[in-house]
Amino acid sequence: MGEPRGAVAARAAAIVLGAGACYCLWRLAASGRRGPRAAGGAARGPPPDNSPPVSTHTMDGDALQKLIYLLHATDDPLIQEQALITLGNSAAFSVNQDIIRNLGGLSVIGGMLSDCVPKVKEKALNALNNLSMNIKNQEEIQVYITQVCGNVESAPLNSDLQLAGLRLLTNMSVTSDYHRKMISSIPCLFHLLSEGTERTQIQVLKVLVNLSANPAMTRHLLRDVLTKTFRALQRAKVIQRELQEQTHQQSFQVDKQVFFIAVPGDTGNSSS
Repeated sequence: MGEPRGAVAARAAAIVLGAGACYCLWRLAASGRRGPRAAGGAARGPPPDNSPPVSTHTMDGDALQKLIYLLHATDDPLIQEQALITLGNSAAFSVNQDIIRNLGGLSVIGGMLSDCVPKVKEKALNALNNLSMNIKNQEEIQVYITQVCGNVESAPLNSDLQLAGLRLLTNMSVTSDYHRKMISSIPCLFHLLSEGTERTQIQVLKVLVNLSANPAMTRHLLRDVLTKTFRALQRAKVIQRELQEQTHQQSFQVDKQVFFIAVPGDTGNSSS
């Protein structure tokens, strides 16, 4: 926990270089499996191995543990961001999802949601989004739903941070287990649906569709829709009343002008 910043940075550089070396070795092995070709185009040596290559993101438990420790130990936003990106990419594979959970990585990544740097929060949300593909992981990630909703509401409109939060809410709302934690954010979702860009609207619709599949959420969704409809009608009535008053005032002013024009004529006749 108290490692010097230089030691932490060196550890991060070693991890990044190690990932790059693994990728180069895989490329070399993949090209070697093709084998040299003779002049006539016939392949020499044993037949090629058609088995799929091992992903460079399938890291072992030791490497993932070091990444989680690095993320927890450093306060450097750049290192945090890179560590979260690597963990997020690794979490795209189910075997790593279990490893990260068993190593206590979910709470470390979830703790980054309180970070004041938007990019760090965005990368944490992306990592949790991949990790939420796992039902057991969802049981732990659900404790952050309220915080994720808050990030969505406070983030700049149509920002990457807001979209990352919406994507995580989409995954967490596939089942009805955690819908009740999103009730307070329904007004915000409808607001984004009307004010957001097409990309934001599509992501919001995914969340709302998931929520609407739960009969227990129907009254909450309708209540917000009816509230917005009622307010729109009230605004329309106010605008209509203001227009009627303006029209009445304009008509009254026209009548005064006609009366005022008639008076000088009568005065002129009397003076002659």
